[in-house]
Amino acid sequence: MVEALEQICFEIISNVGGARSSYIEAIDLARKREFEQAQASVKQGEEYFLAGHQAHARLIQKEASKEGVNVSLLLMHAEDQLMSAETFRILADRFMELYQDLEKVG
Repeated sequence: MVEALEQICFEIISNVGGARSSYIEAIDLARKREFEQAQASVKQGEEYFLAGHQAHARLIQKEASKEGVNVSLLLMHAEDQLMSAETFRILADRFMELYQDLEKVG
């Protein structure tokens, strides 16, 4: 059975949305100097992101096998959310490093 494009898009959006939320939570926890909890939040985010990335990979496989993937606003939104989550991961890492450095100084 062929997976519907919309279903895969919603899977991407849902998972990477969870990842982004976890990364934002990690930044908030690091700001409170709760570094272990912040790292746990990043780890949870990575699990969500991986699930979203795997769904995205299925779309790429469909395209590569000539099944065809119609570009739609929903697909563009899913792609945007994926990239946004990846950006927040990078920011979470940087903010956690910054807050840990500030902890050492102050």
